[in-house]
Amino acid sequence: MILRRAEISDMEGINKLLEQVCLVHHKGRPDLFKFGAKKYTDEQLAAIICDDSRPIFVAVNKENQVLGYAFCIFQQHKNDNILTDIRTLYIDDLCVDENIRGQHIGSSLYRHVLDFARESGCYNVTLNVWSCNESAMKFYQACGLKPQKVGMEVILDRESNTL
Repeated sequence: MILRRAEISDMEGINKLLEQVCLVHHKGRPDLFKFGAKKYTDEQLAAIICDDSRPIFVAVNKENQVLGYAFCIFQQHKNDNILTDIRTLYIDDLCVDENIRGQHIGSSLYRHVLDFARESGCYNVTLNVWSCNESAMKFYQACGLKPQKVGMEVILDRESNTL
């Protein structure tokens, strides 16, 4: 397995994994995620692949097939009133092909991201995970991540009044 920055030639494999992620989210929250939707157009994905502020890393096999990916975004709050000026690498999305999970591809990608963040002068690595995605939550906890903040919601309908 090779870990490297994504290239335009990886788009087909990345798109297949993006579809898997979308389906997981749709199954967990069909009220929020559309069935069969695509997170990025091909034009948007190509632009992200070329954007150094939004690196995508891929795990590929000898045949150069994409086994997994990690979409990342550099974040920094310069001159913010309350936040310190740290550089963060945010993992926007991490996925391993559902047919080959359990082979430590995800943890290898995650460690690669950590190494890249350290080399890039980042203070921390953050991500968000949907609470309906229990397997992802367990994976990230096994990698040593801890909750930083918790998003909460109430779904409103005409029948209920929570207060």
